[in-house]
Amino acid sequence: MEMLLSSIAILSGFLLLIWSADRFVMGASGIALNFGVSPLVIGLTIVGFGTSAPEMIVSGVAAYEGTPNLAVGNALGSNITNIALVLGITALVTPLMVHSKILKREYPIMFMIMILAWGLLWDGELSPTDGYILILGMFALMVFITLMGLHEKKQLNEKDPLDEEFNEEIPRDMSTSAAFFWLLLGLIILLVSSRMLIWGAVNIAHAFHISDLVIGLTIVAIGTSLPELAASITSALKGEHEIAIGNIIGSNMFNLLGVLGIPAIMTGALFDLNITLDPSVLNRDYPVMMALSILLFVFAYGFKGKGRLNRLEGGVLLMCYMAYMLVIFQQSI
Repeated sequence: MEMLLSSIAILSGFLLLIWSADRFVMGASGIALNFGVSPLVIGLTIVGFGTSAPEMIVSGVAAYEGTPNLAVGNALGSNITNIALVLGITALVTPLMVHSKILKREYPIMFMIMILAWGLLWDGELSPTDGYILILGMFALMVFITLMGLHEKKQLNEKDPLDEEFNEEIPRDMSTSAAFFWLLLGLIILLVSSRMLIWGAVNIAHAFHISDLVIGLTIVAIGTSLPELAASITSALKGEHEIAIGNIIGSNMFNLLGVLGIPAIMTGALFDLNITLDPSVLNRDYPVMMALSILLFVFAYGFKGKGRLNRLEGGVLLMCYMAYMLVIFQQSI
């Protein structure tokens, strides 16, 4: 009976996470637009932050529940899932073109963030100080990519493809009161659904003697990446390839900074402890995430012009994800 309830809690949690994350982003975007913020700025900050909201909330709840390694697994697993599963499936649906100079400048920043996070994790622990560094980095990132995008637009004196696509996607004609309502409702349901998801996932992990890290890398990571999958496929089918890939790059950067930073700070504040990492994090999961990021860079960057992620490359990414899941399964039994 408890297994059935846990499974229902996980499924319901996933569905509510997807719905509430979308409402949270819609409300935040509507508020920003009503206060005169440009669609490009909203897209680079609020939308990028919002797509990582499920991971961040789940991460905080996991730390509060005393399962910080689930939060770490969620951060790394979501990044691996975003690249290999989400972009792999999206590219199989329709090949992705990468035109935007903004995205090409964000990609090196993502690698810098990966190196920073790896350096902080290298000692096998994630301390509150590490968490504060990551959270400060997250806010610095939001400021930097906004300034970068605005400078690029002004310098070229033309619309970047990403700017045009965000302009079409940001909700308009929404009153400020309605936007605040959706923002608050989305946040509340994010918290409730995250609590349901963690409760169900931890129960199943304990029943099958699976580590919190593995649950975070697999079930929770896939579930919290569902908004990225839905957003990327929808954007790609509309021909908005910049948003499809931009969501993944932005989400991965926020995952490393926010989703890793939040549990580090909370675990220190609540339990006066550092997070002791499972050895697999540095020996298996982080190298896989970096290797997939490099592979995507080689596939999509476009060294001699416009970048492109075709169906064959999408299939390779998807096979890499399946192989990674197989390795985790074999090492867990």
